Amino acid sequence: MFRPVRTLILVLLTFFAGIMYERARQSDTCLDRGGAVSEGICIGVDE
Repeated sequence: MFRPVRTLILVLLTFFAGIMYERARQSDTCLDRGGAVSEGICIGVDE
C-alpha cells in the first residue's frame, strides 16, 4: 500500500517542481525582453 502512495507523492512533487521551473523561466524571459511580471503575467513587452 505504501508504494503507490509514495509514487503518487513523487509524481505530484515533480509536477509542481516543473510548474515552478517553467514560471521562473517565463519570468526571466519577460525581464530579459524589458518587461515586468505582475501576478504571473508579462507586461510591457511587444512581440
